Amino acid sequence: MLKALVERVRQSAGIQHKRDIRWAAKHFGDREFVLGDDCAAIADRDGYLLLASEGMLPEFVRDEPWFAGWCGVMVNISDICAMGGEAIAIVDTLWSRTPKASIPIWEGMRAAAIAYNVPIVGGHTNCHSPHAGLSVAILGRAKQLISSFSARPGDHLLMAVDLSGQQFPNAPFWNAATEADPIRLQRQLAILPELASARACRAGKDISNGGVLGTALMLLEASRVGGEIELESTPKPDVIAMDDWVQWFPSYGFLLSVSPDRVREIRDRFHRQDIACDAIGTVTATRQVYLHAGNESALLWDFEREALTGCAGVQT
Repeated sequence: MLKALVERVRQSAGIQHKRDIRWAAKHFGDREFVLGDDCAAIADRDGYLLLASEGMLPEFVRDEPWFAGWCGVMVNISDICAMGGEAIAIVDTLWSRTPKASIPIWEGMRAAAIAYNVPIVGGHTNCHSPHAGLSVAILGRAKQLISSFSARPGDHLLMAVDLSGQQFPNAPFWNAATEADPIRLQRQLAILPELASARACRAGKDISNGGVLGTALMLLEASRVGGEIELESTPKPDVIAMDDWVQWFPSYGFLLSVSPDRVREIRDRFHRQDIACDAIGTVTATRQVYLHAGNESALLWDFEREALTGCAGVQT
């Protein structure tokens, strides 16, 4: 079972897309830039400006324009929060065939911006393009950072995820956002900057389209460590099989590397906001990542032999 899952994960579109980051790391990793975090962190006064961007797949924009607009806003806000920040403003770049075709994209973006209370302040629009496309960028600010580079052997890996909601039709996406109370969404996201200010967690990332396993690989690679992941400890919806769930993109999901003495504190913070949060593994000193389920174990990745994003060790 686990060997088959490992093969599925390694060949999944989410992991293949993450491997494309290697080309950026190759060209920029030897410079002053810090690659491997969810946002660029720029020292500013007594804190940091955070800058990030996301591009939506063209077929996603074509087939689900309203939801693509929503997700363009949502995933950028998640990136800011994953680093312990608060979002300030959003800009977008949109391509469509006609102004009419742009309307559902704009409506989805506007709905998300209102729900998360983050304004869209500008961008670029082309309504005479031969294809549909959407890229969204965001600016945020943080006092203290949650980075991808600070996981340490002995840490616990905590997965926090909102299990309310339902599957988005015909997609590996758990939607706990589009019909949720906006105040609930905002309170849930506020947990991350609170944890950063309290220096409660060592490292973290938001769970992206590589699923929790892809996100774990990126976090562990960036920190130049390994991990042991217990699949049966992973919080999930009852209606989704575990083999599928660990590759899904949840609308609210974070993976945190936490010292053992802070686990209960952090778990309680999420539970108070109706967020499932459990330890799903530990950080190890090796550069290998293993999956465990029952009596089975399988090697998911060996960073000594193979890079994923190529961003390990680029921070100075």
